[in-house]
Amino acid sequence: MTFRLIMQPVVAVFLAIRAGLRDAREGRPPFLWAVVSDPARRRESFRDVLGDLRNIFLVAIALDAIYQVIVHSGIYTLELLLTATTLAVVPYAIARGLVTRLARRLPAAGPAGGRPGGQATPVEGPRHERQEG
Repeated sequence: MTFRLIMQPVVAVFLAIRAGLRDAREGRPPFLWAVVSDPARRRESFRDVLGDLRNIFLVAIALDAIYQVIVHSGIYTLELLLTATTLAVVPYAIARGLVTRLARRLPAAGPAGGRPGGQATPVEGPRHERQEG
């Protein structure tokens, strides 16, 4: 039981960090915020949210189903759905929104402006020509 109480939220938060950083890099609003706050883009945002949550939910269901088969020698559907929602979807939604907000507030790191594989742009300072006397 301890395995699923630790593993499902850890996997969900790991995937949320990756997705939250991607959202910040692409300039998207924090997770679930666009669905609630922007009526003009609500349908598009809702579709994106469902796509991301679907993947997390399926991973959580698979992990919990494996656990239930090993421990209980069977699958209990209601327990499976409640556990997947509580241990994976909720931490994912919270962590992704927080990571997006934090990533936007932090300055870009590194010479590539925080973009993996990005090229650093040289900064030219004032030119000092050598004077011969």
